[in-house]
Amino acid sequence: MTITPGQQAADDLAAVREQWGDLLAAIAEPPSRADWMPYERRGFLDQLAADDREGDEQALAEAAVGRLPLILREHPAPANLRALDAALDIEREVFDMCDTVAERVQRPSRDAHGRWTLGNDPSDPRLWHVPTYRDAGPTTLTSTGSRVFGLHWAAVWLEGRALDDDPADRALFAPTPAPLVDQIANVARTARRQVECALGREARTITLVDACPFCKAGRIVVHNGGGDLRRAVATCSTGPGCPAPVDTERGRRAWRGPALVGLLAALDPGRTVPAA
Repeated sequence: MTITPGQQAADDLAAVREQWGDLLAAIAEPPSRADWMPYERRGFLDQLAADDREGDEQALAEAAVGRLPLILREHPAPANLRALDAALDIEREVFDMCDTVAERVQRPSRDAHGRWTLGNDPSDPRLWHVPTYRDAGPTTLTSTGSRVFGLHWAAVWLEGRALDDDPADRALFAPTPAPLVDQIANVARTARRQVECALGREARTITLVDACPFCKAGRIVVHNGGGDLRRAVATCSTGPGCPAPVDTERGRRAWRGPALVGLLAALDPGRTVPAA
């Protein structure tokens, strides 16, 4: 089945929303060392062992709704400049894309005072409102428009315009042109890469400095699954002779899913493993 640019944009925007809470949290935390899934190291055991982890992540994402955009906040001493820079770039690009799309497809009308406005009803929550400025120049902001609701809402709105599959929207929006959908998909893809890179979740293979804690000789190679822990796997180079209590895959002991908890606990004995 072929994925359309609109569907791909929706998937990427959803991934950005789901990880936005983690990125905001990362701004206040010093970067972790890079030998074991950098940012996930702190929450790795919790994600695998706690049944309610998925619900917690959803609550984190929802908590971002209504927060002031990063560009409107002060950041006197962020602990992780890389995460802050990524978040600012993502927010700016997504907001600008929303402005562009609204100006192209949101149907204009006159408000109660006879002024032209985008959308039939300025109070309609489905509409995107662009920033307004005083005559003093573009640096003098009068209203932040829909940006005040934050990145999460912007991504939801942009996803709707990328998919453009609700007939009820025709009263508010013209069909989104294919070239514009391509632009949305490009912004969404870039934003997702920036989030995952800032959080250390880009797909890669890592060879740990520590020897295998079970055979004391092999090297542990971790394939991080691009941040998807369901695809993450760690293997020992010793092969089937390693006494680790896990299955063998392609001639090597392999840790997946919950088994990774045991491996990380063995590598870091001082770490308290949460109950499953």
